Amino acid sequence: MKNICLYFELHQPIRLRRYRFFDIGNDHYYYDDYANESNINRLAHTCYLPTNKILLDLIKKNKGKFSVAFSISGILLDQLKIYAPEVIDSFKALADTKQVEFIAETSSHSLASLRNADEFKRQIAEQIKNIEETFGQIPTVFRNTELIYSDWIGEQVAQMGFKGMLAEGAKQTLGWKSANYMYCNITEPRLKVMLRNYHLSDDIALRFSNQSWPSWPLTADKFKSWLDGLQDSEEIINLFMNYETFGANHSADCGILDFLKALPETIINDKQYAFITPSKAVSKIQPVSAIQVPDATSWGDEERDVTAWLGNEMQNEAVDTLYKLTSLIGKCTDTAILKDWQYLQSSDHFYYMATKFFANGGNKAYQNPYQTPYDAFINYMNVLTDFSQRLKQSVPDTDNEEVTELKELVKKQQAELSSLEKQLVKAGVEPATKAQKKTTAKKTTATKKATAEKKTATKTAEKTATKNTKKATK
Repeated sequence: MKNICLYFELHQPIRLRRYRFFDIGNDHYYYDDYANESNINRLAHTCYLPTNKILLDLIKKNKGKFSVAFSISGILLDQLKIYAPEVIDSFKALADTKQVEFIAETSSHSLASLRNADEFKRQIAEQIKNIEETFGQIPTVFRNTELIYSDWIGEQVAQMGFKGMLAEGAKQTLGWKSANYMYCNITEPRLKVMLRNYHLSDDIALRFSNQSWPSWPLTADKFKSWLDGLQDSEEIINLFMNYETFGANHSADCGILDFLKALPETIINDKQYAFITPSKAVSKIQPVSAIQVPDATSWGDEERDVTAWLGNEMQNEAVDTLYKLTSLIGKCTDTAILKDWQYLQSSDHFYYMATKFFANGGNKAYQNPYQTPYDAFINYMNVLTDFSQRLKQSVPDTDNEEVTELKELVKKQQAELSSLEKQLVKAGVEPATKAQKKTTAKKTTATKKATAEKKTATKTAEKTATKNTKKATK
């Protein structure tokens, strides 16, 4: 039997307003509230609500035979709570069916896994708590921002107790192998790795409404025929895509929502297929081998690497400058600053700075609020400069803290020495410090006596020499 794992990613950044150099130090609010509210309301009505209704109807109709998985970033959850709480309610209704799984990711949809391990783990822990409080589930499977994966990242995820992780079925990872099997991390074999079939996933996510695509129009029957063409031994087909595929990236007019209604039932009607969630797949299917991924991969673009976010000097400077503040963040208790820290880490800010997309007309250009990558960089760095100043002002002077700690340590040691000396006196033992003082005093007395004797001898010799000189003169 072939297993179909259908997973959707949900994330929207909090967009920054136009923040100029002269705003630094004068205005500490960074966000374009109008743009953010408009964007969330648009997505709620074109994608989230209608697509959730379709999935809920499919789950109820097929009675345990249809299941899906989601990950929702903490940043998007914050915006939904403010602008469209009805969307969260619709996801709760899906969670109540027990056929929908919510998996973990970084709360900020950040690049922390590539820059700071402690911040990476902190965000995962925060997101686990968020999912549990909102949907009543504790995730056992993890997906990283933009499906970024490497051997080291997988090792960190395994050490946090996760049983499985999603990753891109990139050519540089698989070589001649197929993505349609279960794999495991090479250093932590207990972590199972589910690889995205990007050919089939992108046929829906990227190419569905493209009328110049040779396979257009895509129907449920045509898609199932492609599934039928896979080898019988292939155990799992992972269809991972952005949730905005349905109704936003591809409008309802092109038939994408009708396709979603038809596809699950077309597959379910063939008994050789079954839908499965990531946690059930991880517990049921054994890995065929380990995969070796020394360099990070992603689902970002054709290269399937991380150059969409770290491909030029601007991007690297912005990311490095941001994560240099991590040690100060650990000492900060200002809730407003900590919330800004979360929002400024979103990977989208660095994606907007990518020059390779700008050169060829841009990928996801409709989501980019900047005219050029350079505008994105300047705007972000202005915001980051102001944020850095606020952070440093909010954290106590580190040097003064260290001096105070050293003084307290010296006082403590002096008190301990004094206490030990008193105990030695009671025991009839002369403390070393007092014995040293007596020895020093004796040495000083002897030295003074020797010096005085030397002076007396010198004076006597001088007198004798004077008398002898006078006699010789006479």
